[in-house]
Amino acid sequence: MIERRCASDTATQRAGEQFARVLRPGDIVLLSGHLGAGKTTFTKGVATGLGVLERVTSPTFTMVREHECHNDAGIRTLQHCDVYRVESLAEVLDLDLAELAEESAVVVIEWGELAESLFGREVLRVDIEIGDDEARTLRVDGSIDEPRRSALKEWANA
Repeated sequence: MIERRCASDTATQRAGEQFARVLRPGDIVLLSGHLGAGKTTFTKGVATGLGVLERVTSPTFTMVREHECHNDAGIRTLQHCDVYRVESLAEVLDLDLAELAEESAVVVIEWGELAESLFGREVLRVDIEIGDDEARTLRVDGSIDEPRRSALKEWANA
């Protein structure tokens, strides 16, 4: 597990922007953390890092928002999902989240722990925890190759 501490919302967003550098087309990122932990803030940073030009907001009510990306990593689409309001695993299945991770897309799922059992493929998990001092600790885990693991270790020390 790789950890990074963020003292503010700005630092959390910057961490997301830098995290985007390790992402590859087809990646699924599951975000977890309590309400207000910074999942959307982190995703805004990821979107910036992937070259999303439009405003990124929580997809709590729409469940999935698609954003066009402009970058050199081959990622053309960010699928930003939120399964907070989903009441059953069947509803999550209906969203067909795995299908969103097409060859040129990255899928980021807020409240990802609710959907984790659906993915038989490798995923990145980011758990965001708020400390007593309001700082966030980002914990990243998942099956990734050694070059990306090394990049994440550098990310943790940024």
